[in-house]
Amino acid sequence: MNRSRYFWKALAGSLCLAFAMAIATGCSPAETKASVKKIPANQEFSGFLKDYASLKPNPNLDGNALTFAAADAKQNLRSYFAIIVDPVEVYVATDADASKVDDEARIALTNYFQHALVDAVSDAFPVVNEPSPLTLRLRTAIVGVDVGGQVAAGDVPADAKPLHQALNIGKVGVEMELVDSKTGERIAAMVDKTNLGAGAEVGAANFSRMQKFAAAREAFDEWASRVRTFLDSEHELKGEDAVKADQSYRPYGE
Repeated sequence: MNRSRYFWKALAGSLCLAFAMAIATGCSPAETKASVKKIPANQEFSGFLKDYASLKPNPNLDGNALTFAAADAKQNLRSYFAIIVDPVEVYVATDADASKVDDEARIALTNYFQHALVDAVSDAFPVVNEPSPLTLRLRTAIVGVDVGGQVAAGDVPADAKPLHQALNIGKVGVEMELVDSKTGERIAAMVDKTNLGAGAEVGAANFSRMQKFAAAREAFDEWASRVRTFLDSEHELKGEDAVKADQSYRPYGE
């Protein structure tokens, strides 16, 4: 047996042994640990979106929302029939200590917001898991998270575990975009900035049911609602398209 064949046979045997041990012990491949990112210094936006130049104020959304929607008749929201909602990413404030944002706190924030987004869009677009033609992908980031103070056990109910350190979302905004799930082409985008002020914190993994953290829960629900409002406004027929639809309408088969 030459040395090359011996090497590959030995490698295959080692892999088979490792695989058998994994099955026997119930092990699974290690998952990549998600991490938070930081807003670059002296930047208005996080960098989560590849392009911000096309964003403009949206009269359908009050406040500081900036949006973009593709004008191409073949690449707009009315052309799609389903949506994938990606896990939400987190960007901490430029001067925040990202090392103090632990996984439990990040997961609490992102899981709640992703669930709120799914609830908001699911009756407009069926939510699916796999890319396919005519399917959108919703990418979202919570931007500007800061580290809050330590959470005392007395601040949460007896049956709830406080986070080691609260997360402050008082100056958080949201950046999101809808892309074609197959090509990655941008179809729409939105940046929504809000100043919630003092008291908007997340201090427990199950913060959604605690009155103390109601401001955070309400903020995530409102952002999800504004995403839906944006989708609805872009689904609405406008200009010549609206005129053509009115002219072609024949009630009761007339």
